[in-house]
This record gives sequence, structure tokens and C-alpha cells, in this order.
Amino acid sequence: MSPADPDPVPLPAVVAPQLRELRRRSALTLEAAARSAGLSPAHLSRLETGHRQPSLPVLLALARIYGTTVSELLGETVADRDAVVRSAAMEPTRAGGWTYWQAGAAGRGMQVLRVHVPHGAQGDIVRVHPGEEWLYVLEGRLRLHLGDTAHTLEPGDSAHFDSLTPHRIGAADEGGADLLFVHTLLQSPATALCLGGPNQGEPR
Repeated sequence: MSPADPDPVPLPAVVAPQLRELRRRSALTLEAAARSAGLSPAHLSRLETGHRQPSLPVLLALARIYGTTVSELLGETVADRDAVVRSAAMEPTRAGGWTYWQAGAAGRGMQVLRVHVPHGAQGDIVRVHPGEEWLYVLEGRLRLHLGDTAHTLEPGDSAHFDSLTPHRIGAADEGGADLLFVHTLLQSPATALCLGGPNQGEPR
């Protein structure tokens, strides 16, 4: 990933202290949480004090580590964990070139997103983290790298894999790709979470 967060997500003022509270609730030191997220302690400290805005991949990393969801990190709630999420309630969020919509309720053991992946955006970012991922291609073609194997997924194709397998996702065509994306939210502070390419320098 590049040295600076691409397209950081503007956060409500309450989110920065919430990041610190969630870390303390998880009984993690600043150093341990930063190491699990692939960040430096100084960078995570700036996120917790509101002096830095995180990108979507960083939010996803922190959500997984703290056993919560990005929607909860952003202060979004669904009343009484409603089973139905109406399309009108799905506000788009843009980060790192991607656009995503929360398609599931907050506070669940899985996070469900509808995602638009533009061509060339984050296609070189290798991700490794605990849990499972499932994706389903709605439109366009998706290029999925799992370990040393490359796959091209057409509309209607899906993939279900262990997230500890190094993986990269990118759009195969100029028009980008649209997909449904589900991942589990496993709290595993001892497991390193990598979001980035070969050079994972600070900060992200």
C-alpha cells in the first residue's frame, strides 16, 4: 500500500475515542493492536486521537481485530438488529478507490458489503487475515489471486476461501466490477493481519 492512506474516510468526532475504547476493551496494548493491523504504534495513536483519517482497508483491519464491524466503528447502527436492510438506507462510502455499501446489519458475526471495484484500484494489495471470505460477481469480471493461483471470475461466479491464504482482488476490465462480499469477523490479536504489498512501510 502507498505510504499515505488513499481516500481516507471522513470520520465523525466520536469515532477516534471509540477506537481507543474498543482496543482497551479487547485488552490490547497500542503496540499489540498496531502490530496486528500492520501499522506503527504512532500511526494508530494518531487514528485514536483524530489526527489521522484511516482508509477502508485500515478500518476493516481494526474491525476484525476488535471483533466488530466497520459500520459500528463509524457509529452506524441498525435498530434492534433489523433483519431487512433497505436499499435506500445503504449509503455509499468511498475509500482506496473502492465504493462500498453496508448490506447487512450491525453487530453480527459476518460483515456483508456490496462493492464496486474500479479497474486498477488496490489490485496490487495482498491481504492475509484470520477468517473466511465469500464473494459473488454481479457485473464485470473480477481477477482473484489466491496464493500463487490466478482466477478470472465472470458475472454469476463466486469464490469462498480461507482468508489466511494471501489474496488479491482487482477488476479485470476497464469498467470495473461489482460484487457481493461477505467476511467473518474473528477477533485474533495474536495473528498478524497484513494489508499491503511487499513493502508495508509506515504509515498506512
